[in-house]
Amino acid sequence: MPKVHSVDAVTPALSIQPVNFSAKDPGVGGWRFLMEQAKGADAAGIDRLVVSDHVILGENLEAYGDPKTGGMTGGVQPTGPDGHWLDPLVVLSMWAAVTTHTRFMTGILIAALRRPATLAKQLSTLEVLSEGRLEIGVGVGWQREEYEANGVEYEGRGKLLDQTLEICQTLWRDESAAYRGDGVAFEKIHLNPKPLQPCGVPFWISGRLNKNVLRRIARFGSGWIPWGEDAMNPVAGLAQIREALEAAGRDAKGFQVQSYIPVATGAGGKIDVEKTMSVVPAMVEGGITDHRITLDLPKEQAAVEDYLAPLVESFRKAAGRRG
Repeated sequence: MPKVHSVDAVTPALSIQPVNFSAKDPGVGGWRFLMEQAKGADAAGIDRLVVSDHVILGENLEAYGDPKTGGMTGGVQPTGPDGHWLDPLVVLSMWAAVTTHTRFMTGILIAALRRPATLAKQLSTLEVLSEGRLEIGVGVGWQREEYEANGVEYEGRGKLLDQTLEICQTLWRDESAAYRGDGVAFEKIHLNPKPLQPCGVPFWISGRLNKNVLRRIARFGSGWIPWGEDAMNPVAGLAQIREALEAAGRDAKGFQVQSYIPVATGAGGKIDVEKTMSVVPAMVEGGITDHRITLDLPKEQAAVEDYLAPLVESFRKAAGRRG
């Protein structure tokens, strides 16, 4: 069996999110820079590469700034309705082909827009071909039009997400799988290849910690991607999650949480690496495992590696990692 390339759950990880969208067609050279960025990040030692998801865009993009629809107060959609958004699973597949070390994650995949058995097959295939380097962040999203264009009920998207995750995990776990639920029923179904990771592709659940998200985390989650006001204090949120996991009979050890490292700049607008990474020890102490940093990356592999390598070195030192 191929080796599973993993970041141990208790080992702090550094992640970046190259931009897989553009307000307009990127023009000459197209999206080649995404492959260069991935190769440079891999060579520099970045632990995770993350991509976002939109299948389509409607014209009511102000909903992104409305918490009532699942958006974030003050949030502004980064492109207009004619923005170009690359499918995240295709991007991750391309990255898997040109890297060897870095793990991959979606932040987030609107999983309920995909048919569950087909999604399970796509994810297991990508996980196997990447030698176990795949993790999937999932959430319900905020855009009504995205559901309507796929013939999916917007109001029931939370229940549909739960069903999608349950079917994926059932098909990955059982050799002869059976399931019965709203609109989906099967028995004696075989899905192969199975993921290399023992518990299947890990799901990171995104969202505010309302009762539905806490229940979803306790039932399906290997990690949490904070959203909205909870993103301002993920350590407090982690305490709630640990209580929910304990109530569900799950061990909280190894549970993962993502948060952002603020970028500090110095003279000439350059990143002050030491100051930027000075917050990491407190984040690690608070239980943060995935440390996301937002950067404007160069577009050539060598330049990306040179840019990221000092950040990786400083992060590992601040996080107490060896090598």
